[in-house]
Amino acid sequence: MPQKTATAKPTIVLVGHGMVGQRFLEALAARGVTAAARVVVLCEEPRPAYDRVRLTSYFSGTTPAELALCDEDFVSEHGIELHLGDPAVAVDRERRNVTSRSGLTVGYDVLVMATGSYPFVPPVPGSDAAGCFVYRTVDDLLAIEEYAKNSARTGVVVGGGLLGLEAAGALRGLGLRTHIVELSERLMALQVDAGGGAALRRTLEGMELEVSTGVAAEEIVTGEGGSGGGPGAVTAMALSDGSRLPTDMVVFAAGVRPRDQLAREAGLATGGRGGITVDERCRTDDPDVYAIGECAEAADGTVYGLVAPGYEMAETAADAVAARLADADRPAGAARPEEPRSFTGADTSTKLKLLGVDVASFGDAHGAAGAGSLDVVYSDSRAGVYKKLVVSPEGTLLGGVLVGDAESYGTLRALTGTVPPVPPESLVLPPGSGDGSAAGGAGGLGPAALPDTAVVCNCHHVDKGAVRAAVSELGCTDAASVRKCTKAGTGCGSCVKVVGQIVDAELEANGVAVDKGLCGCFARTRAELYEIVRTLRLTSFAELLESHGREEARDGEGCEVCKPAVASIIASLAPSIGAGGHVLDGEQAALQDTNDHFLANLQRNGSYSVVPRVPGGEITPEKLIVIGEVARDFGLYTKITGGQRIDLFGARVDQLPAVWARLVEAGFESGHAYGKALRTVKSCVGSTWCRYGVQDSVRMAIDLELRYRGLRSPHKLKAAVSGCARECAEAMGKDFGVIATSSGWNLYVGGNGGATPRHADLLAQDLDDGELVRLTDRFLMFYIRTADRLERTSAWLERIEGGLEHVRDVVVHDSLGLCGELEALMAEHVAHYRDEWSETLADPEKLARFVSFVNAPDVPDPAVRFVAERDQIKPDLTLLSGPDIPVRATGGVRTAELEGTVTR
Repeated sequence: MPQKTATAKPTIVLVGHGMVGQRFLEALAARGVTAAARVVVLCEEPRPAYDRVRLTSYFSGTTPAELALCDEDFVSEHGIELHLGDPAVAVDRERRNVTSRSGLTVGYDVLVMATGSYPFVPPVPGSDAAGCFVYRTVDDLLAIEEYAKNSARTGVVVGGGLLGLEAAGALRGLGLRTHIVELSERLMALQVDAGGGAALRRTLEGMELEVSTGVAAEEIVTGEGGSGGGPGAVTAMALSDGSRLPTDMVVFAAGVRPRDQLAREAGLATGGRGGITVDERCRTDDPDVYAIGECAEAADGTVYGLVAPGYEMAETAADAVAARLADADRPAGAARPEEPRSFTGADTSTKLKLLGVDVASFGDAHGAAGAGSLDVVYSDSRAGVYKKLVVSPEGTLLGGVLVGDAESYGTLRALTGTVPPVPPESLVLPPGSGDGSAAGGAGGLGPAALPDTAVVCNCHHVDKGAVRAAVSELGCTDAASVRKCTKAGTGCGSCVKVVGQIVDAELEANGVAVDKGLCGCFARTRAELYEIVRTLRLTSFAELLESHGREEARDGEGCEVCKPAVASIIASLAPSIGAGGHVLDGEQAALQDTNDHFLANLQRNGSYSVVPRVPGGEITPEKLIVIGEVARDFGLYTKITGGQRIDLFGARVDQLPAVWARLVEAGFESGHAYGKALRTVKSCVGSTWCRYGVQDSVRMAIDLELRYRGLRSPHKLKAAVSGCARECAEAMGKDFGVIATSSGWNLYVGGNGGATPRHADLLAQDLDDGELVRLTDRFLMFYIRTADRLERTSAWLERIEGGLEHVRDVVVHDSLGLCGELEALMAEHVAHYRDEWSETLADPEKLARFVSFVNAPDVPDPAVRFVAERDQIKPDLTLLSGPDIPVRATGGVRTAELEGTVTR
């Protein structure tokens, strides 16, 4: 680089402003380069860098602003010239300048290309038709959402890799029936093996997603020609096996390719399969040009499609650029104080949550590099869990695959390349297996088992020693300050739990008490606060805060963490402590979150859902007709759920009382879909109708749902009753599940079919009706008494000391002498249950809160037009139902069963 005068600043031009580009800018700023150089950024998208890893979270309510990685303060503070919506279109290496689409020409001393990748669309006839999309940017998501809302009820995703499953989750979230088409023989072929792919497929098909593997898209079939003579809208997809999938929309997510066209046109060298060729300093064959991220082929010949290697490349390039600037100012002959870092390859370990399913791979997950490597496999098809470790003959952990349960990912990845201190089989067995495993996964190994050299944050290459040093040497006192200091846990987030465990362990080793309080307002845990409220019979949040809050918080009003948690405690204990009252009475109303505040579940478009209780899924034709009439009259979208209820979506807040007035009059009551309470007790049809049924599961499900309705708890509760071992109600995936035997009932507890699937454990077997209810009462009240805030029974059962055996000792054998008390608490709840919506409708003061506009409470503003979220098919169920045909919603989402029908 030529010497600069005192007044001239070198110019660094960055082409592209994605996640890696932003990381490069941050790395320049950290090295002081932005103060010494002019930095110009040419960005193709109309918005600054955002978190593409979390892109799909947009469909669950995350806004584009919340995905942003770069704010105006950063740009202005460092004097960065950011040109949005103005990509580079030409590079003149001889004149050393870049021209943008708008005609802006910028000279450079250093050019850094971070152009990323583009989505690959297979050469399929019709792929340019209306209704065909790619899945890459925020604008892509906005276009998909708009088309789905107006024109689609079914969708096909081409590609069963990481991006394809995210796209499938997005379409499913938009209410589309979704089909995944993957050319490979299994899903996520790059990350998981055949066993992991099979487990993942079973789980996805259990979510009503359709999957086709080993086939390719042959043609996109369209309808009539569109405007301008172009193709019409998508109507179907023809597959290579000769089949045809009817569909209204196609999303291509079949992989990405490096965006290296600009570099090619500038004469820079590229790899045989694409990607700008760079050396270990991320320099191209032009010493003034660098390339980083997905557009570059690294020195090891790999084009990395993950953010962590991209971040490493950004740091490497920033180091090299900083060294260039320093060299220009260094006296002739003076040596560099240290050589810049190099990038020769990266760890491609990944941990993802796709459609709520944990999927992870680390190290040599397929055993490709280890000669004679051995596999250690644990598989539970019913729970959707698959774990495989690859070990060398000497016992070194080489890599692995985790599907359905990736709790131990952080520890296992950090142990890769070492001989673990426990047998490898104990690293994959579930907690409580009796083979050295314990709560927390990885054979009970915690952070103490990791050497200081173990990398715990792959995105920022932070090892355990650096985390410990942040606590012991730099004075960090909690995980948040360690994250700020080291950046560990600020990337993909998969290491946050392990980092937190290391921080707590180091603090305790240094003699520092670790604060395990509920929040900044209370130094006590939720379980401790429960005991305080129960023992002292405290009936208000203000009273609890004043007497047991932290000194500095006692004059405050609480926070968003403690207020709903304490409200739940008081509600669950209300009859026994004399709190009484309605959830919207007085102080209690101010403690509730948005859902409880309006006794309805807030949806992403600002409307609310209405969910009447349908115990056991059993409903009369008259009640079914009322639901249809209410949905029709208020223009609500209706959906039969997996919990055997009918959800009505799209109600405005001011419509809720009128909707519920109709439903209450027909005999319905609140289904508590908005609260941390019992949701449903799902059931099969049992011995009444099924030829395999050995017990009356419908009656038992109704009895249990009516007994526990309205029971407030640390988290939502789901249950099920199956009439035989065929398990059609899926009781093994519920917080408590009941399965009929010829001798009575088996009670299972601690299951979870949600974000972290877990198979329920058998608590007791061959129970009669009275024993079943009694043990369920005890289990639920013991959970409510001892669980942490927002802790599901599955996580609680794995966390609580002693696990299942301890819970069995307490609940079944009364080892603590608590059973009488637990039963009495439940009896109080049952005796004092009142339907929240019935009481709300009878109270004008409570009804006053249900307004869309506080300044126009009586009539919605006529200037405001409410638009339906989406249309739906509206069959007339009255044509099928009749007085002699009981109707019952099934556990699926496809139809209703009409029991007792005859052939017509």
